[in-house]
Amino acid sequence: MSDSKKNFFEDVYEVVKLIPEGRVTSYGAIASYLGSKGSARMVGWALIASQPFTNIPAHRVVNRVGMLTGKQHFEASNAMQERLKQEGVKVENDQVVDFDKQFWDPAKELM
Repeated sequence: MSDSKKNFFEDVYEVVKLIPEGRVTSYGAIASYLGSKGSARMVGWALIASQPFTNIPAHRVVNRVGMLTGKQHFEASNAMQERLKQEGVKVENDQVVDFDKQFWDPAKELM
């Protein structure tokens, strides 16, 4: 892995660690905050690579409309939803209910 890719992954992890319990953000919001608008997939790859690290709450990152698109990368197919549910985030049909209210925007929250 190149140093720039490794550093990007580490930057993603630092942002994800700041997402408050009971809130969610999107891959694109993280990429944009890190100055890499258009790199949402790279954020996803970083989160897939984070699975061995238990201190990275990857379950709090969803797609731009609140879908649990990363759920297949967890140890069980319902693990992402269960973790969100434990934090008070309601999910129906693999989508965060009231996504706009649950959404945490790092560009606004970390100013």
